[in-house]
Amino acid sequence: MTMVCLLPFLDRAFQVDDSLFVWAGQQISRHPFDPYGFKLIWNTNLVRMADVTKNPPLACYYAALIGAIGGWSEVSLHLGFLLPALTLVLGTYRLAQRFTGSPFIAAAVTLLTPGVLVSASSVMCDVLMLALWVWALIFWTEGLEPVRPLHLSASVLLIAACALTKYFGVVLIPLLLAYSFTRTRKIGTWILYFLIPIIVLIAYQLWTEALYGRGLLWDAAQFATGQRATSGQPFVFANALMSVSFIGGCMLSALVLAPLVWSWRQILLVGVVAGIAGVAIALGWLRLGVSLQAEQVAKSLAQHWILISIQLTICIGAGLSVFALAATDTWNKKDADSLLLLLWVFGTFLFAGFFNWTINARSILPLIPAAAILIARRLDRLPSNPENRMPLRVAMALLISGALSLWVTQADSAWADSSRQAARIVHQKMLNDPATVWFQGHWGFQYYMQLYGAYPVDFASTRLHPGDLVVIPQNNAETYRLKKQFMASAALLEIPLHQKVTTMRWELGAGFYSATWGPLPFAVGDVPPEQYYMFRVAPIPAGVSPWEDPFAVGR
Repeated sequence: MTMVCLLPFLDRAFQVDDSLFVWAGQQISRHPFDPYGFKLIWNTNLVRMADVTKNPPLACYYAALIGAIGGWSEVSLHLGFLLPALTLVLGTYRLAQRFTGSPFIAAAVTLLTPGVLVSASSVMCDVLMLALWVWALIFWTEGLEPVRPLHLSASVLLIAACALTKYFGVVLIPLLLAYSFTRTRKIGTWILYFLIPIIVLIAYQLWTEALYGRGLLWDAAQFATGQRATSGQPFVFANALMSVSFIGGCMLSALVLAPLVWSWRQILLVGVVAGIAGVAIALGWLRLGVSLQAEQVAKSLAQHWILISIQLTICIGAGLSVFALAATDTWNKKDADSLLLLLWVFGTFLFAGFFNWTINARSILPLIPAAAILIARRLDRLPSNPENRMPLRVAMALLISGALSLWVTQADSAWADSSRQAARIVHQKMLNDPATVWFQGHWGFQYYMQLYGAYPVDFASTRLHPGDLVVIPQNNAETYRLKKQFMASAALLEIPLHQKVTTMRWELGAGFYSATWGPLPFAVGDVPPEQYYMFRVAPIPAGVSPWEDPFAVGR
């Protein structure tokens, strides 16, 4: 099932932070002990990669291994990153065997979600981190009672690897501490094993401090705190609701299986609560932040408030279902296993909504296996007989969830491919033109523009000359307007997106990779084409900046 879902996306273009992982992997292939020792323009000017990235390098080392074996093409890297996806799904099946009599349902529910399928079609660190997370849990839960030293050793080594893939992996230490104490009712020799990942992380902090003048583990924590303080974060209640919306949208199977695990009265009650919350966000009663970008998103939501409210109601309702599953399971079971699942779900929610630098699907991703196991545990309690046709109903719900999730994944892939297509078109237009091609924007667009020989604008040092071409994407980050008096000519390149769903459009409130684009992980509606403004540069007087003020998405 995993291969069938992901093989169609092997040639998907690199997008969002894929570029950072590819570049770091290429750096590692040349300098194995200096993963971030290069410079790039990722925001507005040339800086060190060590100052840009907020992820540890293990996934980059994995990318370097793939690149060394199969090259750096999209197909090669995506094929290599199928292994973490397979490991995650099989690991969920193995872990679920401890918690439920329906491990296949838990594994299928995990796979057939937008959160997993979209993330697994990238070459970023998230799915690899979650695969290591799940297998660390497997070895720990199977090695705790009676104590099996090899299992516990394997688990803590996987915890260290998980944390060196994405810093969120550190959370496994307090999570398993709470689980182990609840299960054994005492502090045993097992607690000493946690010293291993702690020592590894301290060594990583010291190593990166020696390399780059700052320990990158602590630097990532400071960045998240500073970003939340300066970027106009939503108010607490709105932040919580957006996080719930992302949980429900990324965990779409919780929605389609809701009629099987809840009564219609319970569904109606949750629907009313979610509907009120959805309308409040769509109409701006709950402010999404104080930044200019948040204001623009809020205006767009209000213009489409009926469509946005419906989608927010669905996503928030599905997210509340996940919380209800965790709470009721703990109330009914009152054991270490139910506590582990509860802390797993709520801990991820707190991190994604209140500690990470932004709400996004990549931060929600870690709770999906836990939610899937909770659904399977709930289904275990329901009678299965020829009259209620429960297996058929579950199969149909999973089929619907899988189809919708693949639809969203295809739309995300088409959006990624549009950047590659735009870069190719610009390159073809300028083949016989001696002018220098500059561009703004980042993500996959930057990767392909640089691949074709164009130059990213460094707002601290770039000097434009008459006749140069400047390309500015509309749906991107860190872009400035070129002042009209310095435009010799202007043209618009549009790449139509034919899907009726999108993962990143502020006009529809979709912000899969960052909730600053909107309160939904994906949105259904008429998706505008991707637009790229192409300006020929007129003479610019010496010492005069050709750029307007920075503009956020939608301005």
